[in-house]
Amino acid sequence: MLTGTKVGLRARHEDDIPILRTELYDDVVNGSRAEGSPWRPVRPGAKDPRLEVDDTNHSVVSFSVVELEGNALVGTATLWGIDNHSRSAHIGLGLRPSSRGKGYGTDVVAVLCHYGFVVRGLQRLQIETLADNTAMLRSAERNGFVREGVLRSSAWVLGEFLDEVLLGLLARDWKEGAEG
Repeated sequence: MLTGTKVGLRARHEDDIPILRTELYDDVVNGSRAEGSPWRPVRPGAKDPRLEVDDTNHSVVSFSVVELEGNALVGTATLWGIDNHSRSAHIGLGLRPSSRGKGYGTDVVAVLCHYGFVVRGLQRLQIETLADNTAMLRSAERNGFVREGVLRSSAWVLGEFLDEVLLGLLARDWKEGAEG
C-alpha cells in the first residue's frame, strides 16, 4: 500500500466495488460530472468497467483509497492514460460523499504524484477537471500543479456545456510533501 498523511492507496478489493458503484456512479449528477460519457445505469452484479481492475491494461492503474486510521474505504484513485514513451499520465479520483471536505483529496493527489514520479519514473502528470470543481482545483494546486489552460465548453454535463481546466505538473517542479 502507498501511504500519505491521511490515506492509503491499495489494490481494489471485490467488496469495494458495490460501495463505490452505489456512492459514486449510481448518482446521476455525480456520475455525469465524473465521466466523459453519458451516465447509464449498470445492472446489479454486472461487471462495471469504471471500477473493475484489468491487470492486462498497462495504461491504467486503479486504487481504492482508505483512511490510514481505521482503514475505512474513502474512494477511488486512478493513474490513467499512462504513456511510457512520453513518460506522462493523467490523475483521477473520486471520494465517497461522507469523505469529502476532510483533506483526503489533497492527500490522494500527493500519493498519486509520489507513485507517478518516484515509483513509475514519469516526467509529467496532468489533471483535467470541470472549472467549478473547486475541491479538485485546490487539491491539485496545493500539490504544485499549474493551470495550463481552459478547454472552453468542452464537457457536456446534464444538458449544458461546461469549461474544463487543464493542470500539469512536471517531475522537476514537484516537491514531495509540499502542500500550499
